Formats: sequence, structure tokens, C-alpha cells
Amino acid sequence: MFASDRPGPIEGDDSMEKGSSGGIGSSALGWSGAPSPAMPATLVIADAALGDTPEHAVLAAGGELRGRVSWQDALERLERQGPLAVVLAEARGASDAAIAPVLPLLDAMARRGDARIVVTLDVEQIDLLSATLGGRGIEFLCAPSDVECVAALYIAGIGEGHRIHDVSRNAEAVRLQRLNEEVARIAETLARLTRGETETRYPERPAAGVGEPVQSYRAPPPADDTAVVSARDIREAIRARRLRDQYFGKGLFEDPAWDMLLDLFAAELERAQVSVSSLCIAAAVAPTTALRWIARMTEAGLFERRPDPFDRRRAFLGLSARASVGMRNYAAAIGRGGLAMV
Repeated sequence: MFASDRPGPIEGDDSMEKGSSGGIGSSALGWSGAPSPAMPATLVIADAALGDTPEHAVLAAGGELRGRVSWQDALERLERQGPLAVVLAEARGASDAAIAPVLPLLDAMARRGDARIVVTLDVEQIDLLSATLGGRGIEFLCAPSDVECVAALYIAGIGEGHRIHDVSRNAEAVRLQRLNEEVARIAETLARLTRGETETRYPERPAAGVGEPVQSYRAPPPADDTAVVSARDIREAIRARRLRDQYFGKGLFEDPAWDMLLDLFAAELERAQVSVSSLCIAAAVAPTTALRWIARMTEAGLFERRPDPFDRRRAFLGLSARASVGMRNYAAAIGRGGLAMV
């Protein structure tokens, strides 16, 4: 439970007066105008079992709480809701039947840029939620801590315009920026592999520094008997990567982007389908981190979402055509060079 020095949605708070039904009064619902730029308006969707933790997370991140609604009533509320900056959708503990009708509207809001959606969920809900929620403005948090929830709300837009003194929130923003940069680098590398290009790169340096050329490794030229890539080779490389954790401990060699690329490549060679939850396991990192990487890799055009034709509640992931060609060229170059895939 949050311990906040700011008042939560409790009785006696003038900004959160109680209505006759015991819910949040009309003065706090935000019908009167657009959200304040200093305190972006936030709507919470959560069932009663979560207590007042969601409201405290909003307030701790510097947001303006525009109300709380249950999943059963969320669809009607969202259809008539005024301007919002963020929706905190607490799916943890909620039933699939209650959540499912609301998801398409949340996805549409994110895609239109009407609001950013922060979704908390349990591991068992990954496939259900990711099948529908694929917009750019959606952030998944799998079994998050209080600090992770507050940081995600801040990054989503709450507290915008405020000076933040919480180091953990600043660190989270920097980490996300680095993640985006890393995905962009991976996408460019695969694009060069697809085109069969290598190049001498001059890394960016401060104005006073001198750039040193970094010569990329040039693969052997294609041969007539191009090496055949098998799913078994890829699976063995994945197993070899996991063996490192047994001897050096987990976390030291985290590389979710490459682990997921290898897993999807092996599945493509096997003509198998990979669910979102399965890919999260293959990433070998925390589910929230894996979901964040999946979102960035999809936005970068490396992954593609493919609906399950037999179950609307689930979606599969696969390599895009560009990523597939890049992986095949890389694997073939490894084979021609007599190198081991790692």
C-alpha cells in the first residue's frame, strides 16, 4: 500500500467529495473542461479488490485524478468521458469477461493519441491483453511494484511540467530512451544484413573529441552452395545462451532483443506459431521488460502481430519480412565463415 504525503481519494477531501452512492463525486469527474497542463487528467479503471492503491499511484506521480470506474462500467464511462491524458487500467484480478469488451476502445484511444494507456496485468493475462492492445501509446506492467507503477504513470504524461526529484523516475526515463536507441540500432543492423552491406562507421563524439573509425566485420561473399540454416542450429544456440546463466547467474547476460529474434527465427524455420506469453519466456527477462521490448521491436518493424484465427483472445508474433531476410543472411554468413552462432 502506498504511503503518500498527498491526500488520496478519501472522505473529507474537498477535491474528491463522496456522492450519495459512495463513489467519487461529480466535482472530481472532470466534466467541466480540458485537463490541466500542470496536472494531466487521469482516469482509473480498477475493481474494488485493489483498494485505493491505484489512486495513490496517480497522486504520487503528480496527476489529477478524474475518477475511478469498475471494468463493468468502464465502456460506458469512456464513451462519454471528457479529455484525458492517461488511463490507468488495472487488469490484475479482473475477469476476462469484464476486461474483454473494454480493450478495443482503449486500443483505439491509444492509436488516436487521445490518451496514453498504462495497463497492469498478471502473467496469466499477457495473451488476452496483448491480442487487442497493440497501439503505440500503451505501456504494459506485469505484476508491477508501486515504484514501477508510479514511474510508468509519470513517463506516460502524469506530472508533466513538474520538476521531478525522484531519482528512480528519472532513471526509468533514461532507460526507456536507451531501449529505443538500442532497438533502432538493431533495426539498422538487420537492414544492412538484408541489403548485404557493411560499412565503416564513425561513432558520434562530443564536439571536442575525435571520432575513431570502427570497421564492421565483412562477411565472406555469398557462395553458390549457401549454407542451409536449420531450426536445430538456432535452438542449440539458444540453449547455449541459457547455459551461461547456470554458471554466472541470471541477469549478467540479458539480451532480450536477440533472444527473441532467435526464438522467432527458429519458430519460422519450424513453421510454428509463437504467442506473446511464450516470447516473453524466451526473452529471459522480467515480463514487463519483455513486453516493453516486444512493443519497441514491433514499432521498429522487426516483429509483426498476427491474430489467432481460432481464438480472438490471442495473437501470435513473427518476424517481419525484413527481419526474416536479415536473420537468414546473418545465419548463412555465420555458416560460410565457419563461426558459431551465439
